[in-house]
Amino acid sequence: MTGVAERSASILDQPEYRVEGRDKVTGAARYAADVVMPGMLQAAYVTSPYAHARIVSIDVSAARALPGVRAVITGADTKPGRLGRRLQDWPILCWDRVLFIGDRVAAIAADTAAIADEAARLVEVEYEELPAVLDADAALAAGAPVLHPDAANYAFLGGTRAQRSHPNVQGQALHEHGDVEAGFRTSHKVYEHTFTLPRTHQAYIEPRATLVWLDGETVRVVTTNKAPFALRQHMSVALGVPEPRIVVDAGHIGGDFGGKGLSIDEFVLYHLARATGRPVRALTRYADDLQATNTRHAATITLRTGVDAEGRILAHTSRVLFDGGAYAAGKPVITLMPGDAMLTLAGYRVPAARVEATTVYTNQVPAGHARAPGQPQNAFAAESHIDLIARDLAIDPLEFRERNIVRHGDVDVTGKPWHGTDGPALLARLRTASRYGPSLARPNQVNWWGWGVALGVRHVGRGRASMVLRTLAGGRVELRTGVSDQGGGAHTLFQRIVAAELSIPLDRVAVSRGTTDAVLSDPGVGGSRVTPVQGSAALDAARKLNAKLAELGRSIDDASEIEVTGEAAQETHEASTYAYALRVTIDRETGSLKIDDATLVADVGKVINPVALRGQLEGGFIFGLGQAVMEELRVEDGRVVTANLGDYKLPTIADAPPLRIELITDHPGPGPFGAKSVGELANPAVGAAVANAVQDACGARVMSLPVTAEKIWAELPK
Repeated sequence: MTGVAERSASILDQPEYRVEGRDKVTGAARYAADVVMPGMLQAAYVTSPYAHARIVSIDVSAARALPGVRAVITGADTKPGRLGRRLQDWPILCWDRVLFIGDRVAAIAADTAAIADEAARLVEVEYEELPAVLDADAALAAGAPVLHPDAANYAFLGGTRAQRSHPNVQGQALHEHGDVEAGFRTSHKVYEHTFTLPRTHQAYIEPRATLVWLDGETVRVVTTNKAPFALRQHMSVALGVPEPRIVVDAGHIGGDFGGKGLSIDEFVLYHLARATGRPVRALTRYADDLQATNTRHAATITLRTGVDAEGRILAHTSRVLFDGGAYAAGKPVITLMPGDAMLTLAGYRVPAARVEATTVYTNQVPAGHARAPGQPQNAFAAESHIDLIARDLAIDPLEFRERNIVRHGDVDVTGKPWHGTDGPALLARLRTASRYGPSLARPNQVNWWGWGVALGVRHVGRGRASMVLRTLAGGRVELRTGVSDQGGGAHTLFQRIVAAELSIPLDRVAVSRGTTDAVLSDPGVGGSRVTPVQGSAALDAARKLNAKLAELGRSIDDASEIEVTGEAAQETHEASTYAYALRVTIDRETGSLKIDDATLVADVGKVINPVALRGQLEGGFIFGLGQAVMEELRVEDGRVVTANLGDYKLPTIADAPPLRIELITDHPGPGPFGAKSVGELANPAVGAAVANAVQDACGARVMSLPVTAEKIWAELPK
């Protein structure tokens, strides 16, 4: 290997320095809350104390009379405006009914946040309380209150909303392949289990911040939304403002974990800015963020699987019921469900299956997307179900997976032939790396220990993207993109791809982000698409520049200004598999658990950002661990009672066990140089691995997350 290939390899093999790292550690990085405008006002909201109620009257006279208040608006001022990523069903401000505790009924713009808060307390709202629907099954019952009787009038972006079996259904889907009934008839045994999952929050460090002002005919927005072009479209439809007149600026984003694709402040701030003629900012408190924005869906999942005498899967059915809360606005997919709602029993050979998933309206906090949407719920259910089957058949759980893991050309739960990870090779690597063995000997009379195994599947991101690459003086180049960096290292990724392909030093590649009026349209961060889609667009731009230079007979060091557009379209359905083996210790007196050791084997394809890749896998493990053993957005009668991150509980470094990571890199993916996606790869299966290890250690089977000492103790054999 010589020349270009040699330099490319050396660039990608070296640990990376983050291009935005210096700004972040010195405090120079600008976040949305840092932006200040002359004459800027502060916003506050009046929210509903009821889960379901009719608005009888609103008296804002005292609030308007308070010195320093510049505008007070209600649903009468924003009607019939609604917001949403796909289905616009969430009122900007409610005008007739409220559908969850925290629903907004009025907004104030004032000189200071304290004045705005005081004005909000002065608004008098009379409600007529209505029966609340707080359970997804109850929402589907005959005679249940219809929460969205005017749904036929809602805007649906990018298609047509599917027919629904019940007016309280947000979205649903059904998949069938093979002869399911014949599979069950010929099964040696059939198993059925039901699992429950709570709401959880993405728990990003930076709460939402938004600033909106009118610049002549232009609406300018500074936001924490990670998909600025999508937000521009949503605002245009909801507000009736043409897209070219809306300019969105999404700078540094302080964490996301799937939660910052939905925005709810920009829409009402537009009305406040128009009413006052001044910039208006909203800074969200954690209590408001936890009570009023898109959480991960709570779910009840029932799985039924038939196996032959050797434990090979013959047939499978599932019923997945998601509690979507009061509005479906947080979901961008056309089915109005979490993105991977249908991936039950993912990663296994399934010759016959019937998978049904439904998302339901309730009077709870609206649910949306979170890291690997739909997968932590399904992975916990599926991998717990698999373990229970294996143990009943007296087959070692890892061996059971080795018998059933999908192989090249096998039909998986989606009904499609598998072309992803070599499953048997991955599990063989896991067995060796983890030193997996039977839990026969207990270390002492006080504690028990055991192994837990779980595997997961994550699709490689799909979509379309484009960006511009141009030459600068001195042999430098600049890549212009609309991709915001929410902490994943996207701009560093682009820099390394371009430098490797052009065979130039990293410091000669600048990556700049632009507002929506200054760069080409971009789908935004999410859906595991940054590396395979936007990264491929960066690679395409570099290759086009190389081709242009060759055509002109010039080198990059003496080229006059040249500009090319890189484009990428990724629609393949390739997926990556990963697997965990955990060892835990259980205190037999209290049920408390400690994870002693963890091994993760992950199929990642070509590594481009080696430090960030490991950070994403380690972070994904800890993210999954938190939701496995402690995190739960507890809701009582529709009210969130874990209203701050102290009560909500997040893992700290003291909770992090030793983690061994093994990378599979010899199965190239569709991304640049054969890369795949890792940001949402590692978190979903952790919960099941923990629950499986607990049962192996002490015989207690916990059927819901989080796996706590109280649940373990309650299930210990008495």
